[in-house]
Amino acid sequence: MATFSAPGNASYTFDDRNIRWFELGDFKHFVLAMLDIDRPKKLVDFIIKFDPNERIFLHRHLVHTNTLVVQGEHRLYEPDGRLKEIRPVGSYTSSPPGEPHREGAGDQSCVVFYSLRADQDAMFEVLDEDQKVVGTLGMQDFIGALEDQKRARGA
Repeated sequence: MATFSAPGNASYTFDDRNIRWFELGDFKHFVLAMLDIDRPKKLVDFIIKFDPNERIFLHRHLVHTNTLVVQGEHRLYEPDGRLKEIRPVGSYTSSPPGEPHREGAGDQSCVVFYSLRADQDAMFEVLDEDQKVVGTLGMQDFIGALEDQKRARGA
């Protein structure tokens, strides 16, 4: 992964005033805004805002995931809580399905754009502390979230 930061560049905060954020079920420490779903191609795009200094639920990505850090630090944690990686603003990653982890933000809220490229319906496994699967998030969950958001906006 390559990251470039030119010396002397000013830093700006991402203006999300026109984004309507929504919770996803009972999950804590983040909100999301669905952007688009291409059902035939199984592409799902959304943006997440992580709460400062918090971590979300333990999970595993089951599909190829591209991310772009729009604001803050995107932090990834091992299942045991150890910090695994810090992705600064501007970091782009393209990752195959991976290992269990948690995600979160540094000292300020973190905004990350996600683009999922699926070859199956299940996209995430939700894990308990013993790394046992307690649920999945799939295409239908994201379709439902997008439809809920459209209804809430009156679209």
